[in-house]
Amino acid sequence: MPKSYAPFQFARWTEQYGPVFSFKQGHRIFVVIGRHQAAVDIMEKEGANVADRPRSISVQETLSGGFRMPLEDSNEKLRRVRSRVLHANLQPKVAETYEPMQTRHAKNLVVDILNDPKNHQRHAMRYSASVIMSFTYGKITPTSYTDPEVVSINRLAARFGQAMKPGAYLVDAYPILRFVPGYLSQLKAWHKEELAFYNGQLDAVRRQMRDGTARPSFARFILEHQKQYQLEDKELGYLAGVMFGAGSDTTACAITIMMMAAATHTDAQARVQEELDHVVGRTRLPMFVDQEMLPQVTAFMLESLRWRPVTIGGFAHRASMDIVWNNYLIPAGATVIGNHWAIANDPEVFPEPQTFNPQRWIDDAGRVRGDLRFFTYGFGRRVCPGQHLANRSVFINTALILWAFRLSENPAAKIDTLAFSDTVNIHAAPFEICFAKRIDENVIRELCTPGSLF
Repeated sequence: MPKSYAPFQFARWTEQYGPVFSFKQGHRIFVVIGRHQAAVDIMEKEGANVADRPRSISVQETLSGGFRMPLEDSNEKLRRVRSRVLHANLQPKVAETYEPMQTRHAKNLVVDILNDPKNHQRHAMRYSASVIMSFTYGKITPTSYTDPEVVSINRLAARFGQAMKPGAYLVDAYPILRFVPGYLSQLKAWHKEELAFYNGQLDAVRRQMRDGTARPSFARFILEHQKQYQLEDKELGYLAGVMFGAGSDTTACAITIMMMAAATHTDAQARVQEELDHVVGRTRLPMFVDQEMLPQVTAFMLESLRWRPVTIGGFAHRASMDIVWNNYLIPAGATVIGNHWAIANDPEVFPEPQTFNPQRWIDDAGRVRGDLRFFTYGFGRRVCPGQHLANRSVFINTALILWAFRLSENPAAKIDTLAFSDTVNIHAAPFEICFAKRIDENVIRELCTPGSLF
């Protein structure tokens, strides 16, 4: 197992050994998928047979106390939660109802950049934490990235990303290590802190429900329907909290990557801005209802998500039965990894994959292609249930930021577009962007201040 940046090494091995290869660590067999068609064949068409997760003593059993839903096996409880609880709150029609809230926070992000352009990455964190706090707990927005709850959720997300690195803990390959005194003490301490934070957030919603001040939220929904959906008390904090942590972390990364792409690819950015000027103009803000007429904005967003995948190596699956692919056997029990980085760079599906080219997503009629897809949110039955909410966040921020500003690099501080953290969800190293106002500053402030109309 590579000691660092495993998805990059897996991609190199894909070039050397082909679209699907395997290796062993201890008693475990790993099968890595690095090409688009193989991912469709194995992760999608055989989705029912790779819906399980490999055992995770470090992250699931120790750090998460067995409660982190994305790492659970595909059991009856998981299917019940996904099909009923999450579907009721995250299906496309319901996700549409969150658009006013997302727009409000995206306007705040534009003002944040106006006031303090150097901290654009932290402003993206504040945006995503605000949206997820509002959705998960019904909170009024935090006003700053220094808000204690924003700081806490970012700290918990960073720990999770660090612990989820392939090979981060040898106990997952050699389970006997869990009996070594003190070996997992750090993860146990982190679990206590994580559990206290999540339960504290849920307790606040309980108090609001008792005194009649609770706003609509995911936490309120699961508390009101706890018996109906057979949810145990000890599950509730993590069910809400993990959604909070995962959604906040990945959305902030996606918005940051979009801004990085714009600053380093000004020609592609200019094409988006030409479309925005034509469809929206400069006297009102772009809105969700404009999306059908803004294919270049959508294409820019999709290419950003492909160019630098947020979850760069994907989450591991486990084969629950033998799978035969092109006369190769993927044995039951094998850990199966759909390597997002390698799939995103499949030259047969994405010609010149290292080139940032939003036009690959546009058909001959100028519409967003319906036949091209990248697995941004995972595969098959384990696809991220929050994808519709996340896509809307990335779209509205792409539209608003590129409407308001022209982004570019500082010639004296070039952006390293491959400088990312070695974590399951990547975080860009600090980088500088020059934000030039495309619209009169007074107009931006007037349109983006709270209570303004479009």
